[in-house]
Amino acid sequence: MNKTEFMTELSHRLSGLNNEDIKKSLAYYNEIIEDSKEDGMSEEEAVASLGDIDEIATQIVMDTPITKLVKEKVKSTRTLQTWEILLIILGSPIWFSIGIAVASVIFSLYVAVWAIVFSLFVTVFALFVSAFAFLIAAVWLLFTKAFTQSALFLGAAFVIAGVTILLYLGTYYIAKGIAILTKNIFKAIKRSFVKKEEI
Repeated sequence: MNKTEFMTELSHRLSGLNNEDIKKSLAYYNEIIEDSKEDGMSEEEAVASLGDIDEIATQIVMDTPITKLVKEKVKSTRTLQTWEILLIILGSPIWFSIGIAVASVIFSLYVAVWAIVFSLFVTVFALFVSAFAFLIAAVWLLFTKAFTQSALFLGAAFVIAGVTILLYLGTYYIAKGIAILTKNIFKAIKRSFVKKEEI
């Protein structure tokens, strides 16, 4: 792929962004290609060194604030009629209230899920402290020659430590999964604002 083809394809993939952002991105990659050519690369090698064009376009979209994407998406291509403006204004108490309610429910569910994860981490910490306390108690009982109780406390310390490790691993992977899911949902929302148009 030469520079012209790369620029055309990148411009096409970023068609959902505003013209100023597209121009900035194209200028940035044009400069990289020109610098690589000055360093002795051919145009095709310089373009190939940039990497996959899908990843480049996705990264540019991910780096663009969602407010810009929404603004560009909802930008009106025609002027609204008087009756349309009136309908929007009169209907705003209904759709605005519904929008806030939906956003509040989604946000509340998200916070609730993270609150559960947080409470699991707190439980893990409490179990860790308990295991440590049982271990100290076992050592203290050993010095007071209460061997049976010391063995009992030592066993309890190991059992609690094992449960702590298992619970920590489970909680860690749950938290990681939720974080990845959140990131993917956010990416999907951003991608929905920038779709490739068919040529």
